[in-house]
Amino acid sequence: MENSNNVYFRNNKERYMTSQTASFWDKQAKGYAAKPVKDVQSYEEMLAEVAKHLEPTDKVLEIGCGTGSTAVRMAEFVSNWTASDISAEMINIAKGKTAPETAHFLVADANSEFAEAPFDKVCAFHILHLVPDPQQTIKSIFDQLKPGGLFLSKTVCPGEMGLLPKLILPLMNMFGVAPPTLHFLKVTELETAVKAAGFDIIERRFFGKGKSSPYFVAQRPA
Repeated sequence: MENSNNVYFRNNKERYMTSQTASFWDKQAKGYAAKPVKDVQSYEEMLAEVAKHLEPTDKVLEIGCGTGSTAVRMAEFVSNWTASDISAEMINIAKGKTAPETAHFLVADANSEFAEAPFDKVCAFHILHLVPDPQQTIKSIFDQLKPGGLFLSKTVCPGEMGLLPKLILPLMNMFGVAPPTLHFLKVTELETAVKAAGFDIIERRFFGKGKSSPYFVAQRPA
């Protein structure tokens, strides 16, 4: 049984990191919203693949939705798209966009328990390497899916990018231009975490030339 003092300090640390993360992304929100998509072709290919797995009756959760660009595009294909982000400023920008009536934006961290659960699909794009505990977040996603439901994810794996990111990250943190948490995940580590949460990986691929951002479709067993 975990020591009560350990639980107290762990919970305080998690609350502190959540606050720091929200503050960081609040400051980044306007600049983030103004940046164009780096690889438009890969982004469009990913959206097309995601759309293949969506049904008109689906309830979908998206964690780490940022300023809502994906939700605005994909919500028309489902009955409800709940798009969440830890940053209130990001969500404010998302709410200002023209979106289908099926899109709903709210402030919440990646491990929140959502009232709309269980969901038919959960999406997490470019977020799992930024959460405090990727394994915990993946397990939370598993728990909020219906049996047979799908987890769709495209995740940056900085561990595949060589030594340079690890060397410059401390300097970036010093100047406040890097997220408070960033995990140097490798593709194999991400696969292992997804499987350990109870998922069956039914599809995996890469978009574009880069091999550091795998796209997964994983299913909660029926």
